[in-house]
Amino acid sequence: MQTANPEKPFIAFEYFPPRTEQGVTNLYERFDRMRQQNPLYMDVTWGAGGSTSELTVELCKQITQKYGQVANMHLTCTNMPKEKVDQALADSKEIGIQNIVALRGDPPAGQEGWEAVEGGFACALDLVKYIVSKYGDHFCISVAGYPEGHPNRIKEVVDRELTEDEQTRSVTMDDKVFVCSDQDYKEELDYLKQKVDAGASFIITQMFFDTNVYKKFCADCKAHGINVPVIPGIMQLGNYGGFKRMTGFCKTRVPKEISDRLETIKDDEDAVKAMGIELGIQTCKDLLAAGAPGLHFYTLNLEKTTYAIMDAMGLKVAEAEAGEKENENTTAGTRIEATA
Repeated sequence: MQTANPEKPFIAFEYFPPRTEQGVTNLYERFDRMRQQNPLYMDVTWGAGGSTSELTVELCKQITQKYGQVANMHLTCTNMPKEKVDQALADSKEIGIQNIVALRGDPPAGQEGWEAVEGGFACALDLVKYIVSKYGDHFCISVAGYPEGHPNRIKEVVDRELTEDEQTRSVTMDDKVFVCSDQDYKEELDYLKQKVDAGASFIITQMFFDTNVYKKFCADCKAHGINVPVIPGIMQLGNYGGFKRMTGFCKTRVPKEISDRLETIKDDEDAVKAMGIELGIQTCKDLLAAGAPGLHFYTLNLEKTTYAIMDAMGLKVAEAEAGEKENENTTAGTRIEATA
């Protein structure tokens, strides 16, 4: 089994299935380069409603069989017939993928909401229970965690004062204040505990830009009886427009000092990228100092920013060392064991 080294935090890379053949070719080349960093796992997302199911499985197959790495495959279950889930799990077992990120999933393009198809799944908990019932402990299952609350539960605050806890995760957008209420946040933790109790081995968080939110979320998880590793998902600031769209869509809390600084350089692309690297380095340092077991990088199918952050922190493997570490994950096994 592949395990985290307490003396040196692990790193993991997440990718999404490209839309073009050239994009797929480019991604395979990136797999070949980035595997030399000896990641704990390489993670591939699953399109809404199974729209990328065949490509996601194929990418994970190549990660496992061609590039000798541990694949962690996303699997969403809503808007998708049970037969498609069954096929994905059967294919995964056959080709040696033993790690599944069990998710509800977003609605397919053009739909405002999601829905369970007849005979299908209503939520990620259903999927976790189903995988365990069909395959026992064959798959290592991870699930999503939302330190600020799920975006669907982050709502505008009207005619009331925020509690002390709510203030730590509130977000201001367009002069309005939004927050996942204390009651909704508790229900989120209740649900997360159900997923873990049903068989999830670790949690990967939604992106965040306030590290205090992650620290409090970890403490709240422990107080709630959730004792599996909570791996922080690191989203990097690459360009102003993308950052604003992403944080707006997810209702992500952005510390005022970050927001203010970004506004002063938003028209300078190079300055924004440099700030993104600087912010990523500080974020990762703060997370590791707080006890994060490792770092899950949302790469957006790119590598330069991730490498710059890793290099500044002494986590990047030099080319000379990379050759010696080739296939290290393969000999260690294909299940992920991320220790807290």
